[in-house]
Amino acid sequence: MIQEIGPPLTAFSGGVDSTLVAAVAARVHGRAALAVTGISPSLSRSEAEQAAAVARALGLRHQVVETQELVLEGYRANAGDRCYFCKGELFGKLVGLARSEGLRAVLSGDNLDDIRPGSHRPGMRAATENGVRKPLIEAGLSKEAVRAVASRLGLPNHDKPASPCLASRVPHGVRVSAEVLAKIESAEAGIRELGFRVFRVRHHGRLARVEIAEDELEQAFAQREQVHAACRRAGYLWASLDLAGYRSGSLSAALP
Repeated sequence: MIQEIGPPLTAFSGGVDSTLVAAVAARVHGRAALAVTGISPSLSRSEAEQAAAVARALGLRHQVVETQELVLEGYRANAGDRCYFCKGELFGKLVGLARSEGLRAVLSGDNLDDIRPGSHRPGMRAATENGVRKPLIEAGLSKEAVRAVASRLGLPNHDKPASPCLASRVPHGVRVSAEVLAKIESAEAGIRELGFRVFRVRHHGRLARVEIAEDELEQAFAQREQVHAACRRAGYLWASLDLAGYRSGSLSAALP
């Protein structure tokens, strides 16, 4: 499919899904293919740096664009469809860039797991409205299959944990701001320095609710004072460790 449509622009977050798409596009079309990362306060500095590092390691032609989703009331209101406004802003800019570069399509890294029954992905609607192609879904690849293919191709981030934008840590109905995103980023940076790999800091006002992967929970309880200190340094008054551990999209459980 990627060969048939001509040189594409890939929405490149640096995660394994978009990396596989960008890497295949580069193998097929060489330097004519372009990988682009959207930069804004909702993307942590560590994620932006990792995306750039992966692009360099794979020899991708890589650019960044600044997105302005925080000026959109629908995004700030965070009413459950926040991702629609975020992806609409990103894909709108990528479509314009693709046209100016003479590229044939914009590609995303969505996989079959993103359209499973019960999944909440309002950003998919923005992709459809902007004509974004989803080659992993078209190829019938699940997340597990994506990681297997990425491993076979030797992609350096084939086992990288998923890391959605910082706004995904804010409960629906709580307004998103640059200050809140910076607070979350700071707390997560402090916890990452303690050696934890899979976790989220969920923002609940002055409380940071820390979800840590089940296989790291014992270590988290042993280092609870350091985890608490990392959250305090970020500006939270209280910190709690969630006994259920890390759950992807756990805040969506509060949606009607």
